[in-house]
Amino acid sequence: MDLGAVRTFVAVAEAGQFQKAAADLSISQQAVSKRVAALERALGVRLFTRAPRGAELTIDGQAFLPHARELLRVAERASASVRPGRRPLRVDVIASRVAPSALMRDFHRAHPEIDLDVVMLSDVDTAVAAIRSGAVDASFRAVAMPGRPLPEDIESVRVLDEPHQLLTGPAHALADARSVTLAELTGHRIWMPGLVPGTEWTAYYDALVAEFGLTVEATGPNFGSDALLDTIADTPALATFTTARTRLVWPAGHDLRRIPVTDPTPVYPHSLLWHRDNPHPALPALRTHLATTTNDQNTTGTWTPDWVIPR
Repeated sequence: MDLGAVRTFVAVAEAGQFQKAAADLSISQQAVSKRVAALERALGVRLFTRAPRGAELTIDGQAFLPHARELLRVAERASASVRPGRRPLRVDVIASRVAPSALMRDFHRAHPEIDLDVVMLSDVDTAVAAIRSGAVDASFRAVAMPGRPLPEDIESVRVLDEPHQLLTGPAHALADARSVTLAELTGHRIWMPGLVPGTEWTAYYDALVAEFGLTVEATGPNFGSDALLDTIADTPALATFTTARTRLVWPAGHDLRRIPVTDPTPVYPHSLLWHRDNPHPALPALRTHLATTTNDQNTTGTWTPDWVIPR
C-alpha cells in the first residue's frame, strides 16, 4: 500500500476538502485527486463523495480512517527507530572480560546519556561484515592480519596497547618471579586452548612464537576461562598468557600469579574499526573519548607483530 496515498487520504479526511489538503501537503489538487483515486482502486471501494462543502467520507472511508492513521504512526515509528541518533550506538567488544569491554564501560560512565548496545562477535571477518552492513557501528580488533587487509571503506585507529602477563599456579617454576623476560619463557609450556585458527589473536601469538621461540599450545577442548584457571592452578608444568586488563576471578585456593612479561613486553594492539560513512552522532564521541583516555601509552620496550597498523 502506497503510504503517500494513505497520507493524502488522511489529509483530505481531516481538511474536508481536496483543495485545502493539497495546500497542507504542498502539492497540486490534481495530485491529491490522483493519489486518492489510486488508493480507491487498490482497496476496491470509494472513500469520498463530493459534497457542496467539499469531500465527505463514505462508510468505507470512515471504516478505513482509523487504520490509515495507525499505518502512518507505525511508519513514523519504524523510520524513527533507524534515524541517526535515535537508536543505540552498537559496538562489538569481542568478549565480556577483555579490555574492549572495559573501555566501553568507561565510555558509558563518562557518557551515560548515550544509549549503547554491546555485542560480541567471534572474528574480524564477521565484525567487518557487520560494520559494512550497518549491523554494528564499531568493533575493537587487532588489524591488519597477514593477507587480510581492511576494505577501503573501513576506517581504523589504534586505541590501546595492552601489556601481556604470564599466569601461573603456585607450584610453577616461575611462580615467585616479580617479572619474566621473553627469553626466560623459552622451554616453558604456555597453554592457550582458546586460540582459533584464522582469528587475529591466533595470528598475534603465531607471530610471537615465531619471533621469540616460545612454546604456545592450543591443544584440547576450550571449556572457557574457569576451566583454564582450574588447570593452570593444578598443573605446575603449564602457564598461560593473559593481558593486563582482562578480568579474571578464581577461588582463593588457586593462588594464581599474574607476572609481568618484559624485555620486550608483548602488547596486544586494540584498534577501533568503523565505516567511513557511518552517520551515527555518538560515534565521534566514542572516538574522542578513546583518544583522550588511552593516549598516554609508552611504547618503549614493547613488541607487536610487524603486520599491526602503527599508532
